[in-house]
Amino acid sequence: MKKGARKQIIKRGNKKKFNLKVFVFSFVAVLIVAFLGSLFTDTGSWYDTIKPSITPPNIVFPIAWTTLFILIALSMYFSWINAKDNQKDRVTLFYAINLILNILWTVIFFGMKQTGVALFEIAVLWISVLSLMIINWKISKTATWLLLPYLLWISFATLLNILIVFA
Repeated sequence: MKKGARKQIIKRGNKKKFNLKVFVFSFVAVLIVAFLGSLFTDTGSWYDTIKPSITPPNIVFPIAWTTLFILIALSMYFSWINAKDNQKDRVTLFYAINLILNILWTVIFFGMKQTGVALFEIAVLWISVLSLMIINWKISKTATWLLLPYLLWISFATLLNILIVFA
């Protein structure tokens, strides 16, 4: 094995070393977002009167969001531990923006019942998820692929939001 290749393997190995502090932070950040979002989620009679016929049963949403939040936290973790020092601020900023947008859609849609404004906001959220995937592609392919179900779910939620606004 060439000396340079050996150094690269050692360097990669060090970058992928488990970091408990970053792992816990990633999950706590996402848990806070999930909790705050849940405070505004009201799927009561108001939502029942406007939801499109393709809306999954209510039981699907907590399962889907629990899975997605785990994947988001793992993506955040892999992105952070694999980012170079000069990339960490950008990674942090983009995840923070995304998580804020995630909460904001719930507040606008369920809390304020402003479905039109929520449609605009979810489009920005979708762009935020795609941006995270693009940024992560150079940092960690794993972090990128972990966000794909999130992008697909937000795409479906956008469709539901469109059907509500234009029904």
